[in-house]
Amino acid sequence: MFGRLGAPEIILILVVIILLFGAKKLPDMARSLGKSARILKSEAKAMKDENKSSTTPAGPPNNDEQNPPRTIQAAPGDVTSSRPVNEPTDTTKR
Repeated sequence: MFGRLGAPEIILILVVIILLFGAKKLPDMARSLGKSARILKSEAKAMKDENKSSTTPAGPPNNDEQNPPRTIQAAPGDVTSSRPVNEPTDTTKR
């Protein structure tokens, strides 16, 4: 039913995507998709590391050693995620 995609089909799909989203938004979408993929990859690696460390036999837990919570950081040079927030102004009459 669905065969392999050839060059004409791929070109048609790309043209439809450009028409739907516009050429200006495509780089931003690709950048955010790449950032999401990096975050997903790092979280999957952290889960694997956490699973390996929990399966290894260890002594009794020490209360002095507490793991700090993990934080997700933006990629180096990514300025789109650190935009200033405009706070609402009070426009009510008194």
